[in-house]
Amino acid sequence: MTDQPAALDDALERVITAARAHLAAVKAADGAIDDDDVWRSYVELNNASYGYDQLLLDTYGEVTPWDTEEIDLEEGAVELWSATPGEPATDPYPSVVSVRQRRDYRVPSVASLLAAAEQATARLALDDEMPAPQTVADAVLSLVQAGDGSLASLDVPALEPMEGVVTVAEVAEPLDLADAGDTDGSELFALGDGDRQVGRLDEHPYLDLEDLDQAMEELDLSEGDTDIDDPRER
Repeated sequence: MTDQPAALDDALERVITAARAHLAAVKAADGAIDDDDVWRSYVELNNASYGYDQLLLDTYGEVTPWDTEEIDLEEGAVELWSATPGEPATDPYPSVVSVRQRRDYRVPSVASLLAAAEQATARLALDDEMPAPQTVADAVLSLVQAGDGSLASLDVPALEPMEGVVTVAEVAEPLDLADAGDTDGSELFALGDGDRQVGRLDEHPYLDLEDLDQAMEELDLSEGDTDIDDPRER
């Protein structure tokens, strides 16, 4: 037991060294995908963290907040990368996959929506002054822009979600905004002659539990005699 604290110190130093090496590799890769040095330093950091965590548990019965499992460098590379880093993939998908989403919203209060969008615009503006949104369309686009293009940024009290749909299609040619010009954009969502839709997901708005209770009362349904599933029981 006398050597265990020293072993823990050594294990912790390995974690620190591995963390610094991983950060240096990430900086050197500068966003490059499937960088071999980043992957190898990631495995070293993971395994050093795992070793320290296990030694801490064996010595003092304590654990770290890290949820890690030991990774085999070569096997893990096959699982995480589609090809050996630095080499092209050998199984490219023949078509372009096009994901298209439509989600509708009701606007309970235009003033509230404009105020929410103005706050989002102010956060984006930083040092440059940007004009405040003046229309509902401007407000919605400002919220999406503030959320880096994600529709999750529209999950605000100023918008009431309605039904939506997500479709997945295989298309022959990828989107080219330069060729689209300044049209209304409707043709950007139309499938071409050689394209085909391969999947669809329907989205339904969340039903508030109070609304569910009210609906059941209006239908005069008792707790023991109903064919409607209460989501709270799932």
